[in-house]
Amino acid sequence: MRTVEAIIAELKNIADNPKKAMEDYKSETGKGAVGIMPVYCPEEIVHAAGYLPMGMWGAQKKQISKARTYLPPFACSVMQSVMELQLEGAYDDLEAVLFSVPCDTLKCMSQKWHGKAPVITFTHPQNRKVAKEAADVFCREEYALVKEKLEDLLDVRITTRALQNSIAVYNENRAVCREFCDVAAEYAATIKPSDRHAVLKARWFMEKSKHTALVKELIAAIKSEPAKAFTGKKVIVTGIMVEPYDVLDIFDENGFAIVADDLAQETRNFRQDVPADADPLMALAKAWNEFDGCSLATDAAKPKGQMIIDAVNKYGADAVVVCMMKFCDPEEFDYPILLQEFEAANVRNLFIEIDQESTAFEQVKTRIQTFAEIL
Repeated sequence: MRTVEAIIAELKNIADNPKKAMEDYKSETGKGAVGIMPVYCPEEIVHAAGYLPMGMWGAQKKQISKARTYLPPFACSVMQSVMELQLEGAYDDLEAVLFSVPCDTLKCMSQKWHGKAPVITFTHPQNRKVAKEAADVFCREEYALVKEKLEDLLDVRITTRALQNSIAVYNENRAVCREFCDVAAEYAATIKPSDRHAVLKARWFMEKSKHTALVKELIAAIKSEPAKAFTGKKVIVTGIMVEPYDVLDIFDENGFAIVADDLAQETRNFRQDVPADADPLMALAKAWNEFDGCSLATDAAKPKGQMIIDAVNKYGADAVVVCMMKFCDPEEFDYPILLQEFEAANVRNLFIEIDQESTAFEQVKTRIQTFAEIL
């Protein structure tokens, strides 16, 4: 059996080198990759075509310059860095780029794309809780258009059987990722925040059955030893994403373990399975309309706060850290609601800002260090 450290190192290497992961996949299969823009796309359709769905979450950039020509400076940090990367040619080897457009900035991005890869844009229904049946039909038709466009661009035929198989592969991966998160919480003294993040980020750049196999191996390696006592503080993070590793290391340096997350880049993407249905496109549509707990998935009931509070109770967390992506309007609009709900439930909380253009993290360090002392 390989060690925990060796398996995490392999996953971290994949997470840190997406271009190599794409090249390795092409050398193995002869097929390329389709870019998956944040935040919620039906990856199973790409997988069923035999191509590799590649997450596009930007990167830490010392300076954003080219993107300023096409995006205002108050566009969110992820989109700024993605635009900068595509203008530098980072995404030119993709076969296509798949866009969902749940926010104004993503709509702009889909229209201002200047990369070589063609764009496929689709829309999720937003009035999905009141008019559920109509929302299911609408979403299914949008996914059908995605399928048709992919078939045309990639010169493949995506069969019902292939889609059903891909949904099964993804559901298994979702279940394994949920299990890993629970194991990481139990072994908080062993799995550092940066380790946890690397394991989950790697899934964006891997064929899902291969990621599943590696995470299963990791879980077995972790559980082969008794859990050590964790003496620090346990937190839950919420937001779009928590990067780079510098920020995650600040959590570790101050005695924090991330025992659960409510992040668009992480748990929100595997929180629930796709239900069984003879029509796989309808199954994918129903999964979206049943999805809850994200500012980019409209729901007038605003269940996210209570979902996080329930997680605090489930994992015995000491606090919640709101990791606000710079200039993410939907998350910012929901923050006052979250704050009121946290205070009413006596949940201690901290606000920090995530910025992919930042290279200095002293303010974040000071805030987390102070919060650790308060706790």
